[in-house]
Amino acid sequence: MYREFLPVTRRLIYLNHAAVAPLCRPAAEAMQALAEDVMEWGSFHYSQWLECYAGLRGSAAKLVNGSPEEIAIVKNTSEGIATVAMGLDWHAGDKVVAFEGEFPANQYPWRRLESKGVRIEWLAPTAPLERIDQAARGARLLAISFVQFLSGFRADLAGIGEICRRHGVVYLVDAIQGLGAFPVDVKAAHIDALAADGHKWLLGPEGCGVLYISRRLQEQVEPIEFGWTNVAGYNDYASRDMTLRPDAGRYECGTLNTIGCYGLRAAIDFLLDIGIDKIASTVRGLADQIVRGVRERGYEVWGEPNGGIVSFRKAGMDSAALCQHLREHSVITAPRAGWVRASPHFYITPEEVEKLLGLL
Repeated sequence: MYREFLPVTRRLIYLNHAAVAPLCRPAAEAMQALAEDVMEWGSFHYSQWLECYAGLRGSAAKLVNGSPEEIAIVKNTSEGIATVAMGLDWHAGDKVVAFEGEFPANQYPWRRLESKGVRIEWLAPTAPLERIDQAARGARLLAISFVQFLSGFRADLAGIGEICRRHGVVYLVDAIQGLGAFPVDVKAAHIDALAADGHKWLLGPEGCGVLYISRRLQEQVEPIEFGWTNVAGYNDYASRDMTLRPDAGRYECGTLNTIGCYGLRAAIDFLLDIGIDKIASTVRGLADQIVRGVRERGYEVWGEPNGGIVSFRKAGMDSAALCQHLREHSVITAPRAGWVRASPHFYITPEEVEKLLGLL
C-alpha cells in the first residue's frame, strides 16, 4: 500500500536502513519544493521556513511524546549526544554507566570525560535490569542505544528508565537505530535526553536530526556551541542580551539546515500517518523471518535480535564478498565486522526477504 511512497522499490530490495536509508517520497518532494522556491524567490517566503522549524519540533515531539519546547534541531545524533555529554558540569568522581559494543557516537563522548576524573562502568548491552540497577547506584548518567547497531538488541527503555528515575540518574538514549521503527515514549520511560537524525529508520535526509531534552535537564546542560540563535532575543540583531532561549532552542547555534528540516518534517509526518505501532509489528516480523531463514541455511545469528537489525555469518564466509554478491542481484545489505547486516523497514515484503534467503 505504501510502496508508491518508496520509489527505491522499483530497483532494489533495500535491507540497509541501519546505514543510510532511501528518502521517502514526501521527504524528497518537500526538499525539492523548497529548492525550487529558493531558486525562484530567494528568502521571500522566509516566514514559511520558520513555520517548518516549528512544525518539525512539533512532529518530533509527537513522535516521542514530548513537547515542542523540549526539541532542539541538530545536525546529527552525535551532536545531540555531545550537547549533553559536554554541557553537563562534570566533577572528578562522577560515574557514567555505558554499554559495550556501542556505536562510537555513544562511546567516545563518555570516554573523553575520563580525563576529568569521570569513571565509566561498562555493562553488556544485554545486561539484566538487576545488573543495571546495581550499576546505576551512585551514577550521574546512563547512556544506552535504543537498538544496538550490530546485534539488533532493543533495550527495555521503560525498565531502564524506572531504574534511572529511582536513583536520580540522567537517562540518555541514542535512538537513531529504532526511532521511526519502534515506539518511544520519553515520558513513560523517564528519558531525560534522546538524540537521532533522519537518515536511517526515519526515511529522511542526512545532516538533520533532533535532540529531545527535558525541561529539567535543560537547566543543567549549558550550550557547548554558542552563536546568535542560542539567545532569547536572537531576532533583534542590535541586541547584545545573551539570555538563553527558554526552551531547547538554546542548543541551536546559528542557521539551521532548512532544506533538511523540510525533508525530516515530511518524513516524520509520513511515518506518524502510517502509525509507529503498525510499522513496528511489520519490521519485527520481517526481522524474525530473516533470523529463521538464515539459521535454516546454517548461518550464525548475532545474539537474539528483537529490533529491526539482524547480523549473520558462516565460518569461512567473506561478509564483504557476500554483500557484493547480494548487491549484484539488487539486494542491499551491509558488511559489518565480519557479519552481514540486514535491516528491513516496513515496506519490504516477505517475498523480498525470501529472495535474500535464496541468494545465500
